[in-house]
Amino acid sequence: MLEEFLGLKLFRREKRKVSLTAAGERYLPSVQLALDEVESATRRLMTSPNLSAVNISVAPAFLTRWLVPRITRFQEQYPDVELRFSSTTGFIDFEHSDTDMAVYYGEGNWRGVDIHFLRYLVSTPVCSPRLAEGMNTPDDLLKRTLIHVSGRRQEWQQILQQLGVRATTMTRTMSFSSTALAVSAAIEGIGVALADRALVQRELEAGQLVIPFDITLDKPRAFYLVYQEKRQLTYGMQAFRDWILHEMQQDLTPSQ
Repeated sequence: MLEEFLGLKLFRREKRKVSLTAAGERYLPSVQLALDEVESATRRLMTSPNLSAVNISVAPAFLTRWLVPRITRFQEQYPDVELRFSSTTGFIDFEHSDTDMAVYYGEGNWRGVDIHFLRYLVSTPVCSPRLAEGMNTPDDLLKRTLIHVSGRRQEWQQILQQLGVRATTMTRTMSFSSTALAVSAAIEGIGVALADRALVQRELEAGQLVIPFDITLDKPRAFYLVYQEKRQLTYGMQAFRDWILHEMQQDLTPSQ
């Protein structure tokens, strides 16, 4: 049909073999992106024919500590949308994955995706009430185990510097692979962790955690909602995007 429409031969039809003509070879690079998009859209539709279902990959701490406690609000507003969550810290190859959207943590400079800013991560020291007993000055932090997330050891050095604590070496330290694990260790009284106040709000209100020193570490990294660049959003995707951006705005409004 395409050959008939163009009035050109695109394929050589030989016995048990099909190959491109010179015209076909010139035409293919121009239409390759469109063909890839058709293939990708077809694969997504076949793996998730329900357009109201949304597959979302979310950074673990954000999923368990911010998103899950609020998800009933989404269900009340969009009862016809099914959200399917997976927890990962990795980046998604949206073109070859059935994942529709993701929440990334970083500096927001990724290629090939549309990016929506959600919120900055602002770290503050947290620990169990029992461990906080006897911590009268910031120097007392050095008498406790300082918990950090793997690859982010420098955050404690920056906090101590802001507090005016001289710490050439931090001998009592412990690292975990995720913020969620670090916070769990702090709740158990193992040491003092760094966590975003919004992500541990429930534990603060329940008295499982306290903030021994009211200081924060502002970082250039933030949480972002992302999905494949220029993708046409399904009803479910648009619903989740609009809802989470609204929730973030509501969170920020009281402090403004």
